[in-house]
Amino acid sequence: MSEFSIQLDWRRTTPDFDTKTFDRSHTWRLAGGQMVQGSSAPDYSGDPNRSNPEEALLAALSSCHMLTFLTIAALRKLVVDHYEDEPTAELGKNTKGKMMVARLTLRPQVVFGGDTIPDADTVRELHRKAKDNCFVGNSLLSEMVLEPRF
Repeated sequence: MSEFSIQLDWRRTTPDFDTKTFDRSHTWRLAGGQMVQGSSAPDYSGDPNRSNPEEALLAALSSCHMLTFLTIAALRKLVVDHYEDEPTAELGKNTKGKMMVARLTLRPQVVFGGDTIPDADTVRELHRKAKDNCFVGNSLLSEMVLEPRF
């Protein structure tokens, strides 16, 4: 099985360490040395100019779904020219009353090329199979909704 790792670095930059004032800014170092400037979401005292964990979760799910979709399309000899998504994440509470990313909605739009252009039902089926086989989606308790755009 594959294994993945990142490096995360946070350092106190304020004279105090109070829940209302400590700086939530931190850095994620990903494979290949890419750096992502992270923080908490603005609603939770974070920096709106930095990525937050909820966005990262949403990006991971959207990316995983896309990569799975593209693989399934390629296996079926369908040519994809362009894929875009406008996903959203909603916070809510779980059955224990704890905050969670309760709902993740993907809104992919796919442009096909080549000699075979699939109909809407086939595209929906490709998305269903991608949803069923996405590693990240299969790791989440959150509701995941697919709303393909045509």
